[in-house]
Amino acid sequence: MKRVVITGLGALTPIGNSVDEFWENAIKGKNGFSKITKFDPSLFKTTFAGELKDFTPEKYLDRNEIKRSDPFTQYALCSVTEAFGDSGLNLDTLSPFDIGVIWGTGQGGMKTFEDEVKNYTQGGMNPRFNPFFIPKLLANMASGMIAMKFGLMGINYTAVSACASSSSAIMDAFNYIRLNKAKVMVTGGSEAPITEASIGGFSAMKALSTRNDDPQGASRPFDEDRDGFVMGEGAGALILEEYEHAKKRGAKIYAEIVGAAMTDDAYHISATHPEGLGAIKAMQLAMEEAKLNSGEINYLNTHTTSTPVGDLSEIKAVAKTFNNEFNDLKISATKSMTGHLLGAAGAVEAILSIKAIQNNIIPPTINTTKIDSNIPVSMPIVLKEAIDHNVNVAMSNTFGFGGHNATTIFKKL
Repeated sequence: MKRVVITGLGALTPIGNSVDEFWENAIKGKNGFSKITKFDPSLFKTTFAGELKDFTPEKYLDRNEIKRSDPFTQYALCSVTEAFGDSGLNLDTLSPFDIGVIWGTGQGGMKTFEDEVKNYTQGGMNPRFNPFFIPKLLANMASGMIAMKFGLMGINYTAVSACASSSSAIMDAFNYIRLNKAKVMVTGGSEAPITEASIGGFSAMKALSTRNDDPQGASRPFDEDRDGFVMGEGAGALILEEYEHAKKRGAKIYAEIVGAAMTDDAYHISATHPEGLGAIKAMQLAMEEAKLNSGEINYLNTHTTSTPVGDLSEIKAVAKTFNNEFNDLKISATKSMTGHLLGAAGAVEAILSIKAIQNNIIPPTINTTKIDSNIPVSMPIVLKEAIDHNVNVAMSNTFGFGGHNATTIFKKL
């Protein structure tokens, strides 16, 4: 098996339009939530979300790229452009067949679908659909357009496992390099879910916070008064590279991926297993692959979304996985700042985990004021402010509707 390292990062989030801005605001405990501006939310139960700030695709993409793509693809192209620039790779020196793309998204072109259907129904049912309707809608189009923009001719597809999608993509990209089927992989995920149908649909499930009078404090993982997650949008991109290939060209290496695993709860279409059985196994398998034990994990970025049931099932899984012996472990739930980016969540949280390794800083969980009484007091949750902490190994969890559980582990090189 080949070793796999991360040599480039790109991010587009509600708290930063670049990796540096994202990281700086995360360790400052900045919040990205405000009233929705993409449509009039006044009739909706939830009127706020984590929108991108000061983002215009024209800054990053040409007119044709914008015309032919849904926002989720535009976000992907922007974050990958940053990641390639960060990596220092000279694509002209590599065979295009040695570089692949595995991207993640949960919803794909939701905005495109809504716009086209509304135009159809409001236009007298006249079937005048945009010729780019289907290409913009397809979930695989982000990976396809990344390949076209950069001339990448290796393995290419999209991973879809709801909110675990980009973690699935990272795991698959990791495995392709390990198996010597690629030298470099572009991976991560993007999501553009702040639309009327998406907000309305998640509201109907009672999944979203309705703390409309306090958007900034709405995402409060582990808190006794949490009432649902906050929707976020954006993208996270990672350039994975075979270790010897990266070393030979003198690349800057952020960290090594040493383990990744997926399981399924086989329990409920939207609820996690109450005892976290699938999550436990995913964490155990990832550590087994990484040849690490629980006492060697220094940081865990939890999936924790601020939902009453989901937070507790993950905490139970963590307690069982670590045998209630947390040693040098620190935990934080960074969705309290970014909101839940659905299929892009795993990628942006992987970036924060990697940056924690690079900087030996744990980003905080904000807004949590009163820990749920069902959570053990010994659980080492970092609250309110970032802390200095030596991070050699970081673990990231993401879970998705359908019971998908994904765990990735990164290690200092």
